[in-house]
Amino acid sequence: MDFKIYQFDDLSARTLYDVLKLRVDVFVVEQNCPYPEIDGLDQQAIHLLYSENDAILAYARLVPAGLKYEFPSIGRVIVHKEARGRGLAKQLIEKSIDYISEQWQAQAIQLQGQVYLQEFYQSFGFQPTSESYDEDGIPHVDMKWTRN
Repeated sequence: MDFKIYQFDDLSARTLYDVLKLRVDVFVVEQNCPYPEIDGLDQQAIHLLYSENDAILAYARLVPAGLKYEFPSIGRVIVHKEARGRGLAKQLIEKSIDYISEQWQAQAIQLQGQVYLQEFYQSFGFQPTSESYDEDGIPHVDMKWTRN
């Protein structure tokens, strides 16, 4: 499987459109959650994606330290509805942790995860740093991974 890393300026117009469409399809439409998907962080983030046959099937946004949180963060984690159950989410998180650890030399990584995925994130070493809270009508929890 071939995951690719892009800086914002390296995304073609079509790839950017496909990323944003996938994010809106999942986070706004599928989850019935109107919220500001375009939040001003994409231009400074790293975009990790996996495609097959010109279709983006998995995506995560890696945000440098100091922009959203004190430490770098992983966000907008998505696997296309038709590609779920293939292990792409696991690979996506592993590759995200590897990139942030190696390229940014980060000692910690933060994320804001949906509560139903808390155990999934814990399987990678993320630990909750908050109680469950409502974010746009969906229960979330803040989590942090720390290098051993």
